[in-house]
Amino acid sequence: MSRKIKITAGDVSMEAELNDSKTADLIWEMLPIKENGSTWGDEIYFSIPVQAKSENPQEVVELGDIAYWPPGTAFCIFFGPTPASRGNEIRPASVVNVVGKLLGNPKDFKKVRSGAEVVLERVEE
Repeated sequence: MSRKIKITAGDVSMEAELNDSKTADLIWEMLPIKENGSTWGDEIYFSIPVQAKSENPQEVVELGDIAYWPPGTAFCIFFGPTPASRGNEIRPASVVNVVGKLLGNPKDFKKVRSGAEVVLERVEE
């Protein structure tokens, strides 16, 4: 079953597809979510009302991955290197649960400034 969400951050809006992980299930159940995002290099993150344990934890993610960061109960959007990256890799602050993938050009999120409102909502098909 395809589960698409729409992510709106500042003036940028893009769809993403959630994977079949338990963490993605928890996020889907909590939608819609509206918070102010923070940036850390080429990552936007913000706390969400989801409590999930580590699930297939990844130290390095791919361009366009969306993930959940258990220590900060945060949703993360990765669109390039972070301050923790080495070379061209995309490295979160610590391991994350990848919950899906952006369905557009991740680099569009470079326009979003820290403090911008971020909305996660279901795409009804």
